[in-house]
Amino acid sequence: MLAVALELFARNGVSGTSIQMIADQLGVTKAAVYFQFNAKEDLLRAMVAPAREEMQRVIEAAEARPRPAEQVSVALVGVVDMIIKNSQLNAVMLVDPAVSRVAREDPILRDLVARLDRILAGPEPDVEALVSMVMVSGALMAATTDPRLAGLDKDVLRRHLLNNARRMLGLRAIRDHA
Repeated sequence: MLAVALELFARNGVSGTSIQMIADQLGVTKAAVYFQFNAKEDLLRAMVAPAREEMQRVIEAAEARPRPAEQVSVALVGVVDMIIKNSQLNAVMLVDPAVSRVAREDPILRDLVARLDRILAGPEPDVEALVSMVMVSGALMAATTDPRLAGLDKDVLRRHLLNNARRMLGLRAIRDHA
């Protein structure tokens, strides 16, 4: 049900997708959808939950590293992998205010974003570090949803996203030995 709803939200937006449309696509009654989710917002929260859990694992793995440079590397790799894996959800989050509002209102997700910010920009970032970190976040999400990059091999995309993110954060790019 979540996959069908995500596909419809990506195509029509949240406000342009009715519970009836989701039910029709699944071949079930509207009541069957409402049996699992009381409202579209509940459906949105369930849709975002796996990405939030994955983000938590990435951040915990990064925070477990002893050196800040290792924390940044682990966080970047984890975030890039997560964003590539969830490109359809990213696309919906980028353009649909209902999805981004649900994400912003989630206290757990807000805490995770703050922890990730501290890893990537430091505990007390100056303006340049803060701007760089925000640009990296937006650029990663936008790149994984841009149709001009849709045909790229996922490993190639991953390598370029990581190296460009590292450069934007003022870190050395990882040399490609392949």
